[in-house]
Amino acid sequence: GTALRLLFKMLSSCSKVGDPHPGQPYKGGDFCAFLPDNREGQKIAMLLKKAFEHGLTFQIKSCNGEERVTWGLIPHKTSWDGGKARNGYPDAQYLREVCTVL
Repeated sequence: GTALRLLFKMLSSCSKVGDPHPGQPYKGGDFCAFLPDNREGQKIAMLLKKAFEHGLTFQIKSCNGEERVTWGLIPHKTSWDGGKARNGYPDAQYLREVCTVL
């Protein structure tokens, strides 16, 4: 099947009040997620967009003394194949799981 590809460009910036270390600079990055291009996938893409607009998609984590942007608690498929073990498809439960989280 065909895939929807979601691209998130997170710029490097300084963390805000409410982040683990306010005022600390952090590293951004490019993040990519995949959904099946069908009705369910398109519906979830809209929900993921809403979650992103509400600041729920990413979090800032400390990694080797460096603050960086990482995925938050909403599961995203970062690969189109390789199955569940590689964070890809096929994964029969994924769409239901992400729907529940959202």
